[in-house]
Amino acid sequence: MFIGDLDKVVNLLLSLSGRLARVENALNSGRGLKKKQQLTGQLADAKELKEHVDRREKLVFGMVSRYLPQDQLQDYQHFVKMKSALIIEQRELEEKIKLGEEQLKCLRESLLLGPTRSSC
Repeated sequence: MFIGDLDKVVNLLLSLSGRLARVENALNSGRGLKKKQQLTGQLADAKELKEHVDRREKLVFGMVSRYLPQDQLQDYQHFVKMKSALIIEQRELEEKIKLGEEQLKCLRESLLLGPTRSSC
């Protein structure tokens, strides 16, 4: 029972310390609104770039389809689709790793400094 309780408490500490660290970072930046406006503009720019890439993908597919047999054309389509999917998956994994590292740092600080003096 002790090991089960310890597991639950450590997981709770990891979860809460990571969430708190992200909230404190947002509050301490003092540039929240400006940063949001900047990111919104960048997101709009990125959507335009994505539309451009989608148009280019259609043009390239048209050219490639003239030179490749059907089985290789299907392989090409699969490659393009999987490339995007793998990039998204890689980003998600990198974010999970970063979050885990932040949680671990905060957990270590909370264990070393005690609950009243921890910065997390």
